[in-house]
Amino acid sequence: MGNGSSGTCSFGLAVLARAVVVLLLMAIPALAQRAVSRDPAEPLQGKPLLPRPAGVVARQAVDEKSMRALIGKLVACGTRLTLSSWTDSKRGIGCGRDVIVARFNEIAKDSGGKLQVVVDKFESTSERTSGKPMPLENVYAILPGSDPQLAKTIFIVSGHFDSRPSNVMDPNADAPGADDDASGVAVSVECARLVSKAGANGRGTYRATILFAAVSGEEQGLLGSTHLLEWAKQQGYTVGGMLDDDIVGADSAAGAPHRVRLFSGNGEIDDADSPSRELARAVEEIDGRAAIRMIFRVDRYGRGGDHYPFYKAGLPAVRFTEPLEDYNHQHQTPRAENGIAYGDFEKYLNFTFMGDVARANAEALRQLALAPAPPKDAKLTGAVTPDAKVSWSAEDDPERAGFEILWRETSDPRWLVNDFAASPGETVLKGVSTDNHFFAVRAVGKNGARSIAVPTEMERRPPPLPAASKQ
Repeated sequence: MGNGSSGTCSFGLAVLARAVVVLLLMAIPALAQRAVSRDPAEPLQGKPLLPRPAGVVARQAVDEKSMRALIGKLVACGTRLTLSSWTDSKRGIGCGRDVIVARFNEIAKDSGGKLQVVVDKFESTSERTSGKPMPLENVYAILPGSDPQLAKTIFIVSGHFDSRPSNVMDPNADAPGADDDASGVAVSVECARLVSKAGANGRGTYRATILFAAVSGEEQGLLGSTHLLEWAKQQGYTVGGMLDDDIVGADSAAGAPHRVRLFSGNGEIDDADSPSRELARAVEEIDGRAAIRMIFRVDRYGRGGDHYPFYKAGLPAVRFTEPLEDYNHQHQTPRAENGIAYGDFEKYLNFTFMGDVARANAEALRQLALAPAPPKDAKLTGAVTPDAKVSWSAEDDPERAGFEILWRETSDPRWLVNDFAASPGETVLKGVSTDNHFFAVRAVGKNGARSIAVPTEMERRPPPLPAASKQ
């Protein structure tokens, strides 16, 4: 009887504890709101917002079968190490190039000739080429922009088609590279089909140019992407944004498909407003938080990818990567050791997840390429006054509806819209402190497409310091 009473008492205490926890959890939002309400009110303007562009890329439009087929053909090349053969049609990196060119040509034909396929040949050198110049090739499919003012702005999506075994200098070992990075190539190629098909179906042409890339030399030191950056400059393009898809094919954890991770670096700016960070925010806003998990790092810890040369050049560049990597299936020569299977094979991929990534990339590219040019010279003034003053400039654009003035708490990761202005110049935000928020401006097209945000530069006024004493 004594044990039964003790058990009943313990059960009752457990129920009571749970009830207390539930009540506390219910109270936290109210307490938080009360804490917020204790701050002085700062007026929101409440301007109406234009809806996002029509013609959204539908998830069911993604062709997972063609993505699977492309990856299967790339894996069948045996190895795609950059140091392997460029001339053997059956085995080596040249085999991989041929597979990609053939698929791009099929998509170009279906686009009504709008898509232009380019094989870009060059040489490069690194420690992983033994310090010798090596022949390399990138493959591009280019969808030219229709707007004379924006056609030289280019948005890039890229995956690398080279692979590697455990020894990055061994051109003879098998290196199937299904996830790293045939998956990223498949996403880039599928984006070409989705985006060019949308244009061909009459749902609007793209103001800016879009480039769908498959680059080589990533495993030898980001050689292909470094060259792609230089190639874009030589062609007279301004890079509006670069989406790197690398290791985006596997999602084996329970509950899949999960969100894809989106990495973006902070750059040299104190308040987390680098062009890359703004591109990440734009992608998340376009695709939604259910699809995108923003990671505020330039890349995975201690690692790097093809967006890095663009990021270091101060350009908007981000990396998509699967939610939880399995290192037994990356950078490993296929083998079995101690009951563990190593190797990067197609059987470990999740094509539902990969299709989600392709859709997210395609829709982000579509909206960014439909948008007006970002504003310039965004500035914040109004220090030691009751009002924040935001100013910016922009070239004339008959397709632009105006500008959204954005703000966010200094501790928050995402922008909110504060006001709308039809023209460039200065807008005074009455009763809004310059101290409590960060501010930015972005252009909005009549079609509802938004440019990436341009953060305001602030006046740098250090406090007066005493004069140096004379000895």
